[in-house]
Amino acid sequence: MCSWLIKKFTLAGFILILFAITIAVSVSLGSKSISYMTVWESLFDYDAQNMDHLIIHTSRFPRVLGALLIGGFLAVSGALMQGLLRNYLASPSIMGVSDGSVFVITLCVILLPGASSKTLIIFSLIGSALGAILVFSIARLLPNGMSPLTLAILGTIIGTFLSGISQALATYYQVSQNISFWYNARLHQMDPTLIKWTIPFAIAGLVLAAAVSRSITTVALGEEVAQGLGINLVLMKVLTMLSVVILTGISVAMAGKIAFIGLVVPHITRFLVGQNYRKIIFYAAIIGALFLAWSDVISRFLNYPFETPIGVVTALVGVPYFLYLIKTRGGKSA
Repeated sequence: MCSWLIKKFTLAGFILILFAITIAVSVSLGSKSISYMTVWESLFDYDAQNMDHLIIHTSRFPRVLGALLIGGFLAVSGALMQGLLRNYLASPSIMGVSDGSVFVITLCVILLPGASSKTLIIFSLIGSALGAILVFSIARLLPNGMSPLTLAILGTIIGTFLSGISQALATYYQVSQNISFWYNARLHQMDPTLIKWTIPFAIAGLVLAAAVSRSITTVALGEEVAQGLGINLVLMKVLTMLSVVILTGISVAMAGKIAFIGLVVPHITRFLVGQNYRKIIFYAAIIGALFLAWSDVISRFLNYPFETPIGVVTALVGVPYFLYLIKTRGGKSA
């Protein structure tokens, strides 16, 4: 018992140190470098007249906080989708969930200019649900529509279709500049107010994810086995997709569409901790948070002093891995 506690505390301490290093590096590095001492002073002796302190509090801290939250949310969403569908290719960005959010946010910007942060979040959640419903409804109408490769192709097609309509509407109604944020995932424009309003939704989404984690582990053995063990599959699927919709929706509302986090991170997590989804969801959130935060740091220096879109950095890892998965597991269930 004592050695188990020591291991747990050691692991918790290691994770906290990783997060502290990530935050310190992200806050201090950028087009304007800020010393770690200045970062420390801004925390405990804030001076509103100090430009560095102002940059840290209004830009750098919201940016790294948003990156950590979004990375964690998208990774958990991807893990839930892969576990529920037993599909190694599933993720919010591939299954049309993210594109649905951007589509409905575009409608919100057109119909309700100047909408509040809360309104944007609600519209983004509706869009996530719309994207998921479209993909899975059409998949059920197709022969072998629920196979991993077919779902991935269908999700990509519908996502591209929704994205195309969004951009056409934005151009026609001359709001392209207003919604470019959600197409290009600009973490440096993170809105602290938006982060604040996402917290209740995030808690609900993560609680749902934790609640269904054990059932998803059982479903991985087969739906017949899960039913035999008394799991209500319909309820479990509804709660799982509700969690995915919430976590993806708030992520898109905060920073736009960011691809491949929900695809790659769950695979890394399963490799490290095994097939228990209670562990997978917890560690996917941690790895996803760190992955996106460090991707954001890298994006600042690929074309220094100009910033590279964060989607380019995640694609450098995600695209090759996606192609690898199609080749090795495209036609197989998880």
